[in-house]
Amino acid sequence: MSTDYISSYSRQSLLNICLPMLVIAGLALTLRPTLTATGPLLAEIRSTTGMGLQAASLLVVLPMFCMGVFPLLLPWIGKRLSESAWIIGGLMAIALSGLWRLGLDTGWSLIASAFIGGSGIAIVQAMAPGVVKRWNPKRVPLAMGIYSAALMAGGGIAATLSPLVAQHYASWQIGLGVWLILPVIALLLWWLRPSEVMETKHNSVPVNFFSNRRAWLLASYFGLANAGYACMITFLPTYARALGWNAQSSGELIGIMTIFQVIGALGAPALASSRLDRRPWLIFAVAIQILGFAGLLLFPESMLIIWAALIGCGLGACFSLTLVVALDHLSMPKLAGALTAFVQGIGFIITALVPYIAGALREWTGSFQAVWLMLLLTLVSMLMVTMRFNPSSYAKVMDY
Repeated sequence: MSTDYISSYSRQSLLNICLPMLVIAGLALTLRPTLTATGPLLAEIRSTTGMGLQAASLLVVLPMFCMGVFPLLLPWIGKRLSESAWIIGGLMAIALSGLWRLGLDTGWSLIASAFIGGSGIAIVQAMAPGVVKRWNPKRVPLAMGIYSAALMAGGGIAATLSPLVAQHYASWQIGLGVWLILPVIALLLWWLRPSEVMETKHNSVPVNFFSNRRAWLLASYFGLANAGYACMITFLPTYARALGWNAQSSGELIGIMTIFQVIGALGAPALASSRLDRRPWLIFAVAIQILGFAGLLLFPESMLIIWAALIGCGLGACFSLTLVVALDHLSMPKLAGALTAFVQGIGFIITALVPYIAGALREWTGSFQAVWLMLLLTLVSMLMVTMRFNPSSYAKVMDY
């Protein structure tokens, strides 16, 4: 066998591994800027539109609610279109939301753009875990880590750069709308994906997980794990500005949190990949969030960056590991994809409710301390639930 043939075969193999990973990362990058770009600019948005804090929370609540509803409908409506058609449609909805934001000037139109973008995010996000498992059956933790890290990186980049863009163009609308670039790039990457991983039909199957207690436990766990993230991107910049930080610095604080999210999202699945029992790393991920929220509660001003970093690392690790644990429960990619769709569906409905409740708590008490305490209590409950994710029980609790 010639060395040229071996070299050509090696390059092709490397391309077949790297390009799908790049496509997955491109999809993931589009899934958070619609949510995270608004937080650092919330003061300017509220000043222009007259939105209250509870109404402003809808900019995160509505997309999260969409992320919950669509995955639940997916087993029934998903078969009407191909996987590719759904993902392309979702990316186009995210791009349309960004395009609209370039010219809107009222609170309700901004909320409507969040709904459109959230619908697109919901579609792409519901498809992604099944795609990850099917494209990378032997590298699920690594692929899910890359997906989770890219998802969080997109949110952090948007939160950090949106105030700079808005300041440069003297327009918060441009600071929000500029992120339509990401779904356009993702559409190009999706079109370039290798033919070996293409599928003409959607990979979800109409399995009823509503009667399965473990599916509900996973969904509730996932929802509470994301509730902290939803509250942080919604309220942390406002909290920081109340402590004297400016718009750019509060956005950079979300950026710092995101850096540690990426570290957690990549590091935890990699460290947990050597054994099927992911509980030790899940406990670590929840525990450092408890430490971070306790710090926000007790010593907010002196170590705000430290607390944000700890929370970010725990959130990143928890997000990716929770999805990995859900995928671990079932060996067949189609069934595992259907389970993660259910977990994300119920989970994000739970997640969507928490920032709205947090906004009401903030307006009722006049302080964010009640919000941080609420999140601290949810994390303590998650810590106790984590011990139930024993891999030896998966076959028994998931009889499919």
